[in-house]
Amino acid sequence: MTMTTKDIHTRRAEAETTASNEYPQTPRVAVGALVVHQGRVLLVKRGKPPSQGLWAIPGGSVRLGESLQEAAEREIHEETGIRIRAGAPIFTFDMVKKDPGGTVRFHYVIVDLSADYVSGTPHPGDDAAEAAWVSPEALPTLEMAPVTRRFLEAHLSAKGSPK
Repeated sequence: MTMTTKDIHTRRAEAETTASNEYPQTPRVAVGALVVHQGRVLLVKRGKPPSQGLWAIPGGSVRLGESLQEAAEREIHEETGIRIRAGAPIFTFDMVKKDPGGTVRFHYVIVDLSADYVSGTPHPGDDAAEAAWVSPEALPTLEMAPVTRRFLEAHLSAKGSPK
């Protein structure tokens, strides 16, 4: 049986939706996007592990064949309903979480991109419990990973615009 291109894409999409991000065999590549609009930064409150309950830059896994920009534009729309135009990478880091026995439970290499707001109103989708435009003054009150806080402090001015 010969598989068509459509069959291949359908099988890949099914595998991506059923595959778990837990206990990976290799690191997963993920993207995030720094989106600022009217002096506020777009953030999501994670609804699932590994960062459940923490505020974060929106984003997610890169699919096979996607550029970083394509992945960021898709993921930000899926998580927040916001349309963006993704730009260049501005920050890269890894996130490794181990279970109590020391086995790697999650391993991501995350590339954050600059991005321009295009349209939309934030609402949570995908694995986001909340999505919101957050003022610079509110950032210290939100629970977030230390790397996220350092990233925002380094890349936002006091007025919320990118540095």
